[in-house]
Amino acid sequence: MSIVEIKVPDIGDFDQVDVIEVLVAVGDTIAAEQSLITVESDKASMEIPASQGGVVKTVKVKVGDKVAEGSVILEVEAEGAAEPAPASTPAPAETPKEQAAPAEAPKSEPAPAAEAAPAAKPAAAASMASSAPDRTSPTAAFAEADVPLRNLPHASPSVRQFARELGVNLAQVNGTGPKNRITADDVRSYVKQALSTGGASPVGSTLPAGEGFSVLGWPKVDFAKFGEIESKPLSRIKKISGANLHRNWVMIPHVTNNDVADITELEALRQQLNAENKKSGVKVTMLAFLIKAVVAALKKFPEFNASLDGDNLVLKHYYHIGFAADTPNGLVVPVIRDADKKGVLELASETAELAGQAREGKLSPSQMQGGCFSISSLGGIGGTDFTPIINAPEVAILGVSRSAMQPVWDGKAFQPRLMLPLSLSYDHRVIDGAAAARFNAYLAGLLADFRRIIL
Repeated sequence: MSIVEIKVPDIGDFDQVDVIEVLVAVGDTIAAEQSLITVESDKASMEIPASQGGVVKTVKVKVGDKVAEGSVILEVEAEGAAEPAPASTPAPAETPKEQAAPAEAPKSEPAPAAEAAPAAKPAAAASMASSAPDRTSPTAAFAEADVPLRNLPHASPSVRQFARELGVNLAQVNGTGPKNRITADDVRSYVKQALSTGGASPVGSTLPAGEGFSVLGWPKVDFAKFGEIESKPLSRIKKISGANLHRNWVMIPHVTNNDVADITELEALRQQLNAENKKSGVKVTMLAFLIKAVVAALKKFPEFNASLDGDNLVLKHYYHIGFAADTPNGLVVPVIRDADKKGVLELASETAELAGQAREGKLSPSQMQGGCFSISSLGGIGGTDFTPIINAPEVAILGVSRSAMQPVWDGKAFQPRLMLPLSLSYDHRVIDGAAAARFNAYLAGLLADFRRIIL
């Protein structure tokens, strides 16, 4: 018997592939052509067979490792039956020497020691070979030790990679695709259910609770050993909003469409209105114009004025617009009710009143409920673009950054124009990219020529 290394054969044009399943363990007896590991590229999965039968002595790879042609998979102690037939191929020169040792054993007492020496040599070599690599898989946490062998879930490589990134065990996910194939939406649904149940197994799962959806534990660091620190508790608003934001970001597939609106004429109108209404005490802000324009866009694109309820889309025939208000204790979202029935001056007055109540901590829960669509404006602070997080159960939110003068080509020359960045985040389960682009373009058109509001 001898120790034989089994290596990865030619795997085509792939430089490196990921090991996603190990099908054998130390001590197993394998046969030639038996599958040893399953590897996966970005296009396909394949099983690597054994080129030699025998008893597995060491396994050189684990789930998450990357291998290439020539990488050692494992070492086996080859049995005589698994070796090439001696009738057709002459035995190597060193084979008679190994076989001669047992023949000389009866002649002298030192023979047993001589017999043991060749056996110890391969064992020592095997030990050295197994300890030398000592590699650590960067994705060892994804190894599924309790999953039965040869039970690779029916999913595409991209879906399996997506699941590994989220820490989801695909063995617990029910596939809804053709022939029960697991799709990316199935993984998202599993994550949502795991979050809603606090990480327990989904309904109908036969696997133990707590397995599947998991992330690394939060790092425990003694910050004081690096320097002076101060511990300050989060405000109640930040605790509540933080939990909601985390849920919304994880459970809603966000996509953000960025556009710009030419608000040169609109800004001139705003300044004119403020000059004419100094005595009224109402200061017209760009937010009031934005709310009015958003309502018009929601009427043209009703899927943005909706909420997802299971497999149903609830379309709303009222227009309650929320706006993010910055307060000393954190972010809150007051809601302007029936914004479609109010003019710009009334909207400006009501937003100012609600923002003041928010800063003083006097908003009631009812004043922050029932929103259909939200606006988050950073125009007074700065920035060019950002990705606002959707305020569930809404399906979209508009982010507004600081306007800036930019040169814009009018067909003959560059003209200085005041441009306003618009960042529209939307729920991709409800809204596709083309609809989002049309919504943002339509909104930008309204802001560029506010007279279109009356059309």
